[in-house]
Amino acid sequence: MPTDTSNARSPDSDIIGNLERVKARIADACHGAARDPGTVHLLAVSKTKPASMIREAVALGQRHFGENYLQDALPKIEAIGDAAIWHFIGTIQSNKTRPIAEHFDWVHTVSSLKVAKRLNEQRPDHKPPLKIFIQVNVDNDPDKSGFDPADLAEAVQAMTQFTRLELQGLMTLPTMRSSISEQRIPFQQLHHLQQSHCADQPELSMGMSGDLEAAILEGATWVRIGTDIFGKRDAL
Repeated sequence: MPTDTSNARSPDSDIIGNLERVKARIADACHGAARDPGTVHLLAVSKTKPASMIREAVALGQRHFGENYLQDALPKIEAIGDAAIWHFIGTIQSNKTRPIAEHFDWVHTVSSLKVAKRLNEQRPDHKPPLKIFIQVNVDNDPDKSGFDPADLAEAVQAMTQFTRLELQGLMTLPTMRSSISEQRIPFQQLHHLQQSHCADQPELSMGMSGDLEAAILEGATWVRIGTDIFGKRDAL
């Protein structure tokens, strides 16, 4: 069932304070990495949260929102529209590519050429090319989606030929690690892959609430933050 888009909100939400704290963490991490904070974009992951909470974040200046579940996202996109920029960050099933191509501005989880081809064919002509990331399975985890690093060069070459897609860079969702030194390893690997295979597409979507500092140290340009902004995930 789609999430209710009424004025309900999670009891543990404090969007103003949470956004300020997350932005402060990003700024501190950028300072530690000798980077300009303006080079790191915050993607607020609003999956399972109602439209009212997204509107509150929009009123505070947040523009980019990430959604994992199509059935949950579409009512919110209809309700909020162009006031937000919509990123799809969930696993993509082939039968869901058309509504993703029609309603989203960015897709972070392109994990096969089949999905890329369908998104390209189904992107409406009246809309600008769909901005995409290639998802890379840096851990070679059989439970995760994404291209094997060994296949990345071929994937980049193929995806840059699609006229209705615009490759931005690479994305990964690595296995969680406890220490920042361990967390940096997969992010460093993704950065090296980006430099080797798609230097002209420099965006790196990596890092979440628990490891954003490590991701920023290794060059993240998008960090995907949900719980630390909106509170605990609601059940669908």
